[in-house]
Amino acid sequence: MMIRPSEGLLIDGFTLGSCLHKGGFATIWAVTHPDHAGPMVMKVPTIFDGYDAPTIVGFEVEQMILPRLSGVHVPRCVAVGDFSVMPYVVTEQIEGVSLLHLFNDAPLALSVLIETAARMAEAVHELHKQHVVHLDLKPANFLQRATGEMVCIDFGLSRHDHLPDLLAEEFTIPMGTFPYIAPEQYLRQRNDLRSDLFALGAMMYEGATGKLPFGQPVRLKGVRQRLWRDPVPPRQIDARIPEWLQEIILRALEVDPAKRYQSAAQMLFDLQHPAQVRLTERGRKMKADGWRKVWQRKRAMRNLRGFAAPAGISAQIGKAPVMMAAVDLSPEMEPLNHQLLLSVQRMLASQPDARIACVNVIKTARIGIDPTTTDEGENLHIARLIALRAWAQNLDLPEDRLTFTILEGPNPAQVIVDHAAKNQMDHVVMGARSHSATRRYLGSVSSQVVAESSCSVTVIRLPAAPTPAQPQVQTDG
Repeated sequence: MMIRPSEGLLIDGFTLGSCLHKGGFATIWAVTHPDHAGPMVMKVPTIFDGYDAPTIVGFEVEQMILPRLSGVHVPRCVAVGDFSVMPYVVTEQIEGVSLLHLFNDAPLALSVLIETAARMAEAVHELHKQHVVHLDLKPANFLQRATGEMVCIDFGLSRHDHLPDLLAEEFTIPMGTFPYIAPEQYLRQRNDLRSDLFALGAMMYEGATGKLPFGQPVRLKGVRQRLWRDPVPPRQIDARIPEWLQEIILRALEVDPAKRYQSAAQMLFDLQHPAQVRLTERGRKMKADGWRKVWQRKRAMRNLRGFAAPAGISAQIGKAPVMMAAVDLSPEMEPLNHQLLLSVQRMLASQPDARIACVNVIKTARIGIDPTTTDEGENLHIARLIALRAWAQNLDLPEDRLTFTILEGPNPAQVIVDHAAKNQMDHVVMGARSHSATRRYLGSVSSQVVAESSCSVTVIRLPAAPTPAQPQVQTDG
């Protein structure tokens, strides 16, 4: 017989303190344990005497997924309890309140919205890299650590790529919070990471305008309409919203997942580089589509049963990586830069949705040399930016898949590593200068990047002596 939680209850060594939260599906309790230091909470599902299958199955899903997750963007799982006595999940306690309190004050200041959205996108990308689609993202399911990182919570509706989907096996109705779920979720597709990007877009819309893009439907009939109805453009509500931000929001809210961002890392990259967001009619749109266009879309969607089935979560991310090409623009590096270009072209052939961040580093603090101008007196940043764009011309990519950044720092390797981490780069490709005694003893930029980068790195080297042989390619994970 199952027992119910109460203050003072002792179970599996955990002592329940006060009830911190009482929701419709679960209660949250402060707990202590002699073997576990630090503040912890216990989540217990609210199971009624009758048949409460969705709550039970959802909690089973959370018990399966949460112990498999790690990192600062999820709560650390301490223990799970069996249904035979009292089901529970114990995690570290994240101090503070959810983002619901912030979004209740929407519209938000532009700087606050951009920073918050970027941190949410970073957290969601880290979740996706661990094979999980959340499928119930909303402000209430984000907490923020004191150190700034966003934490995703409540995995009862989530899907893990390597685990059975119990919810899909037992239920045929769409699940999620109606104002935020994607059209494909209405069509019962639960395996597409781009569903989470739709929810991020809906939250950004809410943060920018103070309104929900599709209102607050309480029935599935209201959710179904987002298959053909477009939201009112944010700039129609507030013309002060930048076009680039509307471009990001409306791209995330596209009905067809193939037209959205293909990874949260790509969305994060645009949020961090607003000047390089390529504007389309989405960004300039000032009113919702007319009845004729809406009617045409409704006819087209009449018999739709689902969108093109995506690959697994890892494969989806692998198809749409954000790659950094670190280019040394010194004149003597021209032959190596040509081989670097060929290597990037080969990568694009197998990863057609990749975005390329072209980067060059200006080494600062060189005694007696002004790092801001060339020998001819030109602005060094502008000269490097022009040269970087010229290098990338032969990649033949549209502007929305290329960015160009000139960085500065006394340690070029550290600058590259930090930029890759900040922008959630999936891969770095760079050239390495010829071997020399100095580099052998003091190390090189490329070796430091390989050693310290959190993503995979490909290093391109030319042979030590000029030969007709092909360049050697070394890949380090």
